[in-house]
Order: sequence, then structure tokens, then C-alpha cells
Amino acid sequence: MKISVIIPVYNRPQMVKRAIESVLAQTEAAHEILVINDGSTDETPRILEKFGTRITVVNQPHKGVSAARNTGIRLARGEWIALLDSDDEWLPEKLAMAREFHESHPQYLIFQSQEIWIRHGKRVNPKKKHQKYGGWIFRQSLPLCIVSPSAVVIHQSVFKKVGLFDENFPVCEDYDLWLRVARLFPIGLDSRPGIVKYGGHEDQLSRKYWGMDYYRVLAIEKHLKENNLPPDLRQAALEEVLKKLQVLISGYQKRGRRNFQLEEKWRRYREQLISLKENL
Repeated sequence: MKISVIIPVYNRPQMVKRAIESVLAQTEAAHEILVINDGSTDETPRILEKFGTRITVVNQPHKGVSAARNTGIRLARGEWIALLDSDDEWLPEKLAMAREFHESHPQYLIFQSQEIWIRHGKRVNPKKKHQKYGGWIFRQSLPLCIVSPSAVVIHQSVFKKVGLFDENFPVCEDYDLWLRVARLFPIGLDSRPGIVKYGGHEDQLSRKYWGMDYYRVLAIEKHLKENNLPPDLRQAALEEVLKKLQVLISGYQKRGRRNFQLEEKWRRYREQLISLKENL
């Protein structure tokens, strides 16, 4: 099982050092480690140089995490892809666990492990809404992202079928991709933790953007535009997009503003949902 590891990084010298070291410390070695330096302007390039030939560094102008991951996926020589965000780290058995899970569940072309969460230096338990599921999980993936990039291992053929990360999404790019994947592939779940996921630091993308549901709406709309979306999944998608639109509309109202485009979308999707239920 040849696994290419892809680590995108932008201005995170100490974090990416920890991430890379966690891959080098694996009990089973990766096929290759591609670190995509997305135009870092601090000491990150010097930190990467210290690893020498143990990693392959690819430098590109700053384009965002989606473009960095896509660069790595295109260059990867392994049959399988394992993503690792620069602010997370793997437990030493992560790649060995991936091989074992694949051998026991060869039907999955994409699978993920459980994870340990650290927030502000302390271990915390994920909330119920973050619960991971295995199998056909499109419906469960609609509320929010329940597939972690750092926990997932993906066969190259999956990207050929669904495409890469959408580089127009500054956030929720993973939510968008996993929805596309979950439509067409079952996603396996290894009940063992394979990663340590860190949060609470200042440069997290989720802390920089208000109204992330706007991008989740755009992701769901991709599926609503498709004629072959099964009626039960269409109903679930419509119900979820209405919830997210209402959250956004309420957010504007609390700020003393209105967004007529979002309000019109809400009315249109509500009419579609009513019509769908009448015809079921």
C-alpha cells in the first residue's frame, strides 16, 4: 500500500515541524512526503530545509490551502493519498492502521480514523454534532464537516471521479469535497484514533470568516443542481440548505441589514421542498 503524504503549509514553522516529525516517526514509512509551501513569508522555508531529502518540498505562490493540496495530489506518485494539515499531527501507528484497515475492508476507497482533540492545550471531547459515521454518509455530512482531512486516506481513483478541492472556497473546501465524495462512495471509519487535531490557535481559517454557512450553502447547491440526485437525498439537502440560509439571514438581520439574494434563495428552495414532498 503506497501512501503519499501531502502537507500544505503557510507561515506555520513550528507547527509544520511537529507535523512532519510525526510522519517521519511512523512505525511504517510513507511512500513519499510532499510538503507544499504555499508562499510562506516567515521562517517556514528554513525549517523545511532542515529535513533535507527526507521530504520533498514544493514551493508555489500563495494560493490557499485548496490549491496547495491540489498541487500535492497532482504530483503524488503513491496509489493512495493521505492528507495532513500543518497544525495537526499523526500518532505513530497512523499509517500502519491505514494498511490494516484497508486489508480488512478492501471495499473502501476512502476511509478515516478517529481523532484526539486538543483545544488551547487541553484534551476535549468532540460534541455530538461532530460524531463520525461510516458507510454511505452523504445525509450525515450535510450539517457540517464530519470527515477530517488529517484523518483520511484516499485512493487516487476517487479524485479522478469527483475532482479535487474547489479552489474558489476560502473555507469549507473540505466540506464541499466530502459531500461530493459521499454522494458516490461509502466512507470507511476506523474506530481507533490516528491523529491529534489541534484547535484554538489564532490563524485557524474557521476563526477568520464569519458566515461559513454561506460556503456550505454553495456546496449543497452543487448537488441540488443535479437532476440525478435521489429524492430522499434531495429532500435532506433542501431541508439543510434552508436551515443554513435561515441562519445567514438572521445574522444579517441582527446587524440591521438584509440580504435579498439569500432571502430569495430561501423562498425558492422552500417551494422546491414543498413540491418534492407533495410528489413523494
